[in-house]
Amino acid sequence: MAKNQSRSVYIELRQQIYDALEADVVNKLSREQLTDQVTTAVEVLIKRNDYSVATVVRREYVKSIIDELLGLGPLQPLMDDESITDIMINGYENVFIERNGLVEKSSITFIDEKQLQQIAKRIASRVGRRVDESSPTCDARLEDGSRVNIVIPPIAIDGTSVSIRKFKKQSIDFEKLVEFGAMSPEMAKVLMIAARCRLNILISGGTGSGKTTMLNALSQFASDSERIVTIEDAAELRLLQPHVVRLETRTSGIEGTGAITQRDLVINSLRMRPDRIIVGECRGGEAFEMLQAMNTGHDGSMSTLHANTPRDALSRVEAMVMMANSNLPLEAIRRTIVSAIDIVIQISRLHDGSRKVMSISEVCGLEGNNVVMEELFRFEATSVSGEERKVIGNFSSAGLMKRSVLVEKARFFGLEGNLNAIFGIRGE
Repeated sequence: MAKNQSRSVYIELRQQIYDALEADVVNKLSREQLTDQVTTAVEVLIKRNDYSVATVVRREYVKSIIDELLGLGPLQPLMDDESITDIMINGYENVFIERNGLVEKSSITFIDEKQLQQIAKRIASRVGRRVDESSPTCDARLEDGSRVNIVIPPIAIDGTSVSIRKFKKQSIDFEKLVEFGAMSPEMAKVLMIAARCRLNILISGGTGSGKTTMLNALSQFASDSERIVTIEDAAELRLLQPHVVRLETRTSGIEGTGAITQRDLVINSLRMRPDRIIVGECRGGEAFEMLQAMNTGHDGSMSTLHANTPRDALSRVEAMVMMANSNLPLEAIRRTIVSAIDIVIQISRLHDGSRKVMSISEVCGLEGNNVVMEELFRFEATSVSGEERKVIGNFSSAGLMKRSVLVEKARFFGLEGNLNAIFGIRGE
């Protein structure tokens, strides 16, 4: 049977089965029971309509219908493929995927805009959120932890847009990041010490650069005895410590009330006796409360934000604080930032799809109105190799300052010797 003919037969069978099935029946049946019923229905309808359909194609019909009834329809094969990290849908005919850091168009398509929008609304409803004309955008989380953003018309001009950042079943640790070439072994050791010694760390980078992966890797070095509160728009962090409280924001309900923002959660977390506070991503007013927490005994707190350089990251924090507290003088904001943040990690996704830690910088203090930063490590691209134009480069270090907060904290935690060994410094 030709591909187009097979598709038209599937669409017709699908519609007839959908017309016959009732929603409450679907919810009551197990996957096996539903599969049996759909298989029987497909066989009956094919025979009744006198279609010539191969056995293997009939199985594909059943799987596609079950995927749509219980899963994500045409997207389910992409969700099951562990090599795919991102799925991006621009209308029902254009589905793109990211694999190994590179974006390509998928052969998967939806039947029509209606099918795509039904699946998008189902994703939102499963986590108690909604997407409709009155609320055309939505952030949600799938059952496996994957993060989803949905935008429907009229905001999305060319049809419903869905972006899925897939949840990795296994956390990527520093050992893996070194193996992938994202950082050098020395950089990994320094970041382990920084996390263990409870330095306040800000991770900066673009979309899809690996900020959450880095945050997860750093969090593994927090002590099991610490009480950690995580705050996210969509819960992605997977902390292994036993004493973790996970908080997630909430959008407003149908009446337009009941919204809980990240700022609300940061303020509330300060009443929960946390040792560390981890904010998945700073986007607005919560930046001020985060800085206050870092300055009032919650050492080892961490967060991420979007910025292109470590200095830009501090400027963004400054801007977010000013938006939330316009009456604060700029000098006071900068002093708060400098005293709160110890380390800025800059991550980038390069044009060959690889992720690199471009810089690890320490925030040293203020000289006049200027923030002083010292770069401990950096990545320098030297050439491009092969047809894939793979970026070749080196990780280098400018050395360690004796008066750095990293040295002071390492000495307090008994790790100064480890730190000196990394930088080749002999004990006095």
